[in-house]
Amino acid sequence: MDRFVVRPGPPLEGTVRAGGAKNSVTKLMAACLLAEGRHVLTNVPDISDVCTMGDVLAAMGVVVTRQPGGEMVIDTPAELIPEAPYELVERMRASVVVLGPLIARMGWARVAMPGGDDFGPRPIDFHLRGLEAMGASFTPAHGYVEGRATQLTGTRVVLEYPSHTTTDNLLMAAVLAKGTTVIENAAREPEVTDLAAYLTTMGARITGAGTSRLEVEGVPELSPGHHRVIPDRVEAATFLTAVGLAGGEIVIEEARADHMDMLIEKLAAMGLHTSPTPGGLVATGPRRLSSVDVATLPYPGVATDYKPFLVVALSVAEGVGIVTENLFRGRFRYIDELRRMGADIRTEGHHAVVRGTDRLSGAQVKAPDIRAGAALVLAGLAAEGETVVGDPAHVDRGYEDLAGKLTALGADVTRLTCEV
Repeated sequence: MDRFVVRPGPPLEGTVRAGGAKNSVTKLMAACLLAEGRHVLTNVPDISDVCTMGDVLAAMGVVVTRQPGGEMVIDTPAELIPEAPYELVERMRASVVVLGPLIARMGWARVAMPGGDDFGPRPIDFHLRGLEAMGASFTPAHGYVEGRATQLTGTRVVLEYPSHTTTDNLLMAAVLAKGTTVIENAAREPEVTDLAAYLTTMGARITGAGTSRLEVEGVPELSPGHHRVIPDRVEAATFLTAVGLAGGEIVIEEARADHMDMLIEKLAAMGLHTSPTPGGLVATGPRRLSSVDVATLPYPGVATDYKPFLVVALSVAEGVGIVTENLFRGRFRYIDELRRMGADIRTEGHHAVVRGTDRLSGAQVKAPDIRAGAALVLAGLAAEGETVVGDPAHVDRGYEDLAGKLTALGADVTRLTCEV
């Protein structure tokens, strides 16, 4: 089977680059549905989630072309096929964000109920209620949701929870709605701000991006534009954790400390030193990490995507740390894999108590999702013997050549592909 093979090695050193943000580029691609013509995105990572979103757009009649150097050209036709088929949507939950743009521009959409990583129930009720408040109506049928609207109308929407994808969906719908839409308790992530920046380039009128209150004045139409995707803060966090586990000093190009304030504070409390450098961050690992308590919260709190890295770091830190998951039920499912490697972790409900050990033990484990898979690869850096991480396709969804980037820093990580 395909797998990562990881062995302990020397302290890390060198330079690595954080690529374009997975959680931004897929939404930017969906935004291209809002305007006929040629859109150009740069700093686009070569990851499978981008390929999946490209296939979703292609099914609607959009032509998506990859160019050298991370450039993507998206040609959106005047008439779209406003349907996102199950076999594509079930591969990635984020593809539900095509719903808002399709209804706003075409007046109807038929989108399969989303799939993707299994973190427990994550219904799209927030999306539907927000769009219904703007005048859309929905009918569920045979695993799909069909939405229609003669004309979306601006209104005030208060989100029960600051959902990232819900905010994206409603924001993209609102830019073509008649009148003004206000989204209260909106998500504040940098990726939402990045989407708002591109929509503004296209001619949208948006204020409040990066705050919990977004105000959108609808416009009759948008025009295609050119936009550079922001760097991936979760990939940068992956490399920060790697040097914390293996020791050494690395430079992470394009990493933005202002997108990771709370994570950097937690890592600093654990003993990892970071400092800004022109165009990135310098990170220096300690002799051994120290334990801290961690609770996931909506941005600017510690993101749930960071949690697997922090749990791995705590598993070899000095002391005991308590990790609380406040966002997704079921996102401790990788802990059994860490226990196979000798981690001392006890879970109860949405809490995990992690007692640090001097060293993990290499074992065969399996990646359950993108970030947990990457975290298991990192765990191999702090384990005696060989660690084999199966199901690497999960990791491919969010990382462009993770093994190659870690190897360039001196880690002993190999990605093996089974030849049929």
